[in-house]
Amino acid sequence: MAILEDRRLLVKIAHMYYEERATQSQIAQKIGVSRSLISKYLTKAREKGIVEIIIHDDDNLKYRELESKIERKYGLREVVCIDSVEYESSKSRLGKAASQYLLRILKEDQVIGISSGTTINEVSKVLSTSQEFPSITCVPLVGGVGNERVDIHSNYLVARFGEVLRCNYELLHVPVIVDSKEAKDIMMRQPSIEKVFSMAEQSHIALVGIGGTPEHSTMVKSYLNEEREELFCNKEVVGDICYNFIDIEGRATNSSWNDRVMSLDLEKLKNIPIVIGVASGHEKVSAIRAALKGGLVNVLITDEATALQLT
Repeated sequence: MAILEDRRLLVKIAHMYYEERATQSQIAQKIGVSRSLISKYLTKAREKGIVEIIIHDDDNLKYRELESKIERKYGLREVVCIDSVEYESSKSRLGKAASQYLLRILKEDQVIGISSGTTINEVSKVLSTSQEFPSITCVPLVGGVGNERVDIHSNYLVARFGEVLRCNYELLHVPVIVDSKEAKDIMMRQPSIEKVFSMAEQSHIALVGIGGTPEHSTMVKSYLNEEREELFCNKEVVGDICYNFIDIEGRATNSSWNDRVMSLDLEKLKNIPIVIGVASGHEKVSAIRAALKGGLVNVLITDEATALQLT
């Protein structure tokens, strides 16, 4: 391998590749060696300091460091951090960042699980692509029938994702909450419902919002009435994910609500390879931290102010 130590040749090849924009095959033909050997020359040129690659990204440097710090702390696959702005605008920007991330990782023949809520609705509003995904299927992770805020229901959102991606989608014709645990058990055994939840368990990607403390939760305001006081008194609850209330460790709390909610079980959510959590805001920090600690999400899309509180 002494030929690889020829500095003059390393400089020549590096110049052809990086300055003249010649391909490795073109260089190999001109130099008279194999293309694989050209690849080794380029690697050696970097090792010897002949070539230095500098990425000019000063504006986002603080975010890269912040993202990496959170990734390491919680063992996450990836963190995407955006600028902190006024609340409603922040949700819209989070939606855009989440839609871009989703489009980046989508592959054919995947099942995409979709939760519900105002933030996921923002993702659906800005999601846009000219590409078609005929072999992808979107499925709800939670019940999608009710009279409150139809635009944040899982069925509405799944249909919207299906239309934009031009893919298949399934609907879950059950309410968010039923009257009793027994009623839930019976409904979960119905073939049409069991089929959708079985598909949800097999999701390759899940897209979920994270609800904040109960007094700030859209879900609480929409669905809880007589149970609201009981919930507010339950100091274990720090937030919710997929309509399940969780504690500081990211575990489902013991409550009549969790017993009756029509949702994918949180232990099954943890088995999905990529779970994208989209959330920001001071009132959600405890819930986001719990979801990360509990392994409920492994990709986080948030803003700078929230991210700083998670470090």
